[in-house]
Amino acid sequence: MTISTNDEPITTRKLKGRTRRAVTLSTKITSRELELIAAASEADGRALGEWVREAILKAAHSSSTGVGADHLMTEIVALQLFLTDVLSPVACGERMSAEQYQELMRNVKTNKQRAAREVIAQYVAKNEEDHYA
Repeated sequence: MTISTNDEPITTRKLKGRTRRAVTLSTKITSRELELIAAASEADGRALGEWVREAILKAAHSSSTGVGADHLMTEIVALQLFLTDVLSPVACGERMSAEQYQELMRNVKTNKQRAAREVIAQYVAKNEEDHYA
């Protein structure tokens, strides 16, 4: 990956209300990766360079805050586990005792990370299959 800076004198004219961008970041990608990125930027209605810049910044922000896709996926899977275990008895007209509810919550907290890893692994495997198909 290459990083280069523009050491030209900074002009005083305003650039659409934003700070002047004077650093270039470059990397090599495959033609297939370019197709995927171009399709994503087109679907989003933005220029390729702007889309890539936003994607890089979004990834950097989520890394720095510690709230990434894995954390969000874990919580989504936790909700799925909870709803699956709660809705079945409720739909059948059964009531859940406080002890059963507490046990359910312990079960969700204990199993949510493992279940999320499994879901992510399945998703990655499917994407790899699609990528090489």
